[in-house]
Amino acid sequence: MKPLIGITIGDFNGIGPEIILKSLISPAVRKSISPVLIGSAEIFNFYNKKLKTKLALKVVNAPSDKVAQSEIPVINVYNGSEKNVQLGKSAPDAGVCAGIALERAVQFCLQKQLEAMVTGPTSKEALHFAGYNFPGQTEMLAMLSRSERVTMILVAKTLRVGLVTIHVPIRRVVENIFIERVVEKLETIDSSLKNDFGIPAPNIAVLGLNPHAGENGAIGSEEKEIIKPAIEKAHEKGIKASGPFAADGFFATLKPNSYDAILAMYHDQGLIPLKVLGFHDGVNYSAGMKIIRTSPDHGTAYDIAGKGIAKPGSMIAAIDLAQSIVATRQKKS
Repeated sequence: MKPLIGITIGDFNGIGPEIILKSLISPAVRKSISPVLIGSAEIFNFYNKKLKTKLALKVVNAPSDKVAQSEIPVINVYNGSEKNVQLGKSAPDAGVCAGIALERAVQFCLQKQLEAMVTGPTSKEALHFAGYNFPGQTEMLAMLSRSERVTMILVAKTLRVGLVTIHVPIRRVVENIFIERVVEKLETIDSSLKNDFGIPAPNIAVLGLNPHAGENGAIGSEEKEIIKPAIEKAHEKGIKASGPFAADGFFATLKPNSYDAILAMYHDQGLIPLKVLGFHDGVNYSAGMKIIRTSPDHGTAYDIAGKGIAKPGSMIAAIDLAQSIVATRQKKS
């Protein structure tokens, strides 16, 4: 049977509803999963009419409720309407809708009513307006699912980049990088590559923090004092990790399939090259979370909201990855 996968609305003032509906008119997507939309039914219907996607949306109470083969179930968690939509603007009601949708989706996943969830792009500002004070969706979902060891892995085709620090200001990056944390991230990535991606003996590259990976201490000591010892500890745990590599030269000379994953020290170090190489099909995966969660690797794109020109490639890739991880875990169980 096709897996039941929940898809949360994201920020309804951005492109979330648009790329979700555009994804669901894809025959390949409908063939591989049974989608369950979570958000505002009226706002989904507003976009359905606006985009002329002509999807048959039906309000249900639970993911398991029966619908016709041509229908897509919608769990209404927010009684909004097109009057609430302020295209291209960050607003509290959009944050409330997005936040409640995330809460309900996590609950359904923990209760095994959904096999995975895909989250629409959400504005951190709107979530904050609504009282959800988290640096990002990943941190919020980790708390809601009670997951203590979560590592963000960004995926674009065969390129996978994990992050030691995520939504941390640059001035605080160094204080958030220490041996135990780097080892923990390597353990989580190694386990995910085996269990979620079906790679039996993963090979992980580790980037340095400083320019030229510190130049043997001439441009910083973190490589010698933190990253190298962490790699050595990972080796003791049977994890194949190499580095630290200078980030600029590494990505410039990276050959396809040289490594199964790359561990970057901070957000932009890993995401800039990944988005250059796979902007329209990048996926954010929360490795180590107690539930399966993926998301498009882009934001709300307020500047093009409502114009009907948003490309659904990243959302389709996020749905595909969620389905693939469900299938890989089922084979191993």
